[in-house]
Amino acid sequence: MQKILVIAGLLIFPFLSLRAQHLEFQSDPTIGTSTLFDKLLKLEKKAEWFNVFLNMQGSFNIYLKDYDKPEKTAFTMNQLRLEIKGNITDRIYYRYRQRLNRGNSAQALDNLPASIDYAAVGFHLTEQLSVFAGKQCTAFGGFEFDLNPIEVYQYCDMLEYMTNFLTGIDFSYWLTPEQEFRFQVVDSRNGSFEELYGEVPDVKQAKAPLGYTLNWNGNFWEERLKTRWSASIFHEAKKKNWYYYALGTELSTPKFLGFFDFMYSNEDLDRTGIISTLVSDDTQDIRALNTRYLSLVLYLNCRLSPKVNFFVKGMYETASVLKANQGLEKGKYRTSWGYLAGLEYYPLEENLHFFLNYIGRSYEFTDRAKIYNQPDRNPQRIELGLVYQLPMF
Repeated sequence: MQKILVIAGLLIFPFLSLRAQHLEFQSDPTIGTSTLFDKLLKLEKKAEWFNVFLNMQGSFNIYLKDYDKPEKTAFTMNQLRLEIKGNITDRIYYRYRQRLNRGNSAQALDNLPASIDYAAVGFHLTEQLSVFAGKQCTAFGGFEFDLNPIEVYQYCDMLEYMTNFLTGIDFSYWLTPEQEFRFQVVDSRNGSFEELYGEVPDVKQAKAPLGYTLNWNGNFWEERLKTRWSASIFHEAKKKNWYYYALGTELSTPKFLGFFDFMYSNEDLDRTGIISTLVSDDTQDIRALNTRYLSLVLYLNCRLSPKVNFFVKGMYETASVLKANQGLEKGKYRTSWGYLAGLEYYPLEENLHFFLNYIGRSYEFTDRAKIYNQPDRNPQRIELGLVYQLPMF
């Protein structure tokens, strides 16, 4: 067991969370002399520096129609992530999280497997300024994006197709205790240009494939109103950029919570890939240029009782081509809708709950998309399952 913990220590890198989420540091006379390995070998249990969780979401699914699955019912482990995090000192923090149901091959650019979400270290330089370095979640805005994945039953298309975890550095500055500004620089991708885009005629990959994000997180009215806004530019290829804007606003009361996320993506090179997938087939692989994606997400949550929760969520999204290219006409190609409703039951004070959800999607294609054999679809499913952030240590 001691050997296992030592190996875990080698894998851990600190994570910098929001200041309100920092664990209180407990004074220890060994600070400065005792290393992390010493603590691990002594098997000390100090919640501020070593916490292990198993994040899981599993469900029994009933697929009602239009799913490309031969099975109409199935048990599925939707999310399974091992997470280790804590505070080493009052200034150093870490977070490590890995998806256990994802491949472990190292990516070409950052040399890390796609299964790793976090492998990073954070430092408080001052009371207001912090730095977070390593593989991390991109600092995009929006409240659904900021949730633990086990809490999301169905992402919108924008987030479903997005690469969320990239390697780089993040600077966090608290202007006031309620207003945080972040500036992040990351690799624009995990793997090689060819793995992400394939061969694109007359397009050369960038020599400095980096992405830049400016993020604002605000709290107002004693945290009843919150904002998660961001603007990003990613350098994808020579003279080809990705511009992404996400504006999330949340309103909450003791029994009600609702948020609205606005997401807009303007892509010189089709990074999201929905348009490219629509127009490609077994005979040709087309990477579209000058694409645009819009996503609107509305979530409403009502606490019916201390243990029972009811929610509804609606999604509206479009996929378009801004300029004709490679035989593709200018205009809208797809409109998608999402509609969810569910009941959640919380038997314990811990993060354990059971859920019963209905999830419906609707995909409507324009005439310019239907020439590529894209019929309208309306997949639906019912799922019964559980969500648990299981504290293991």
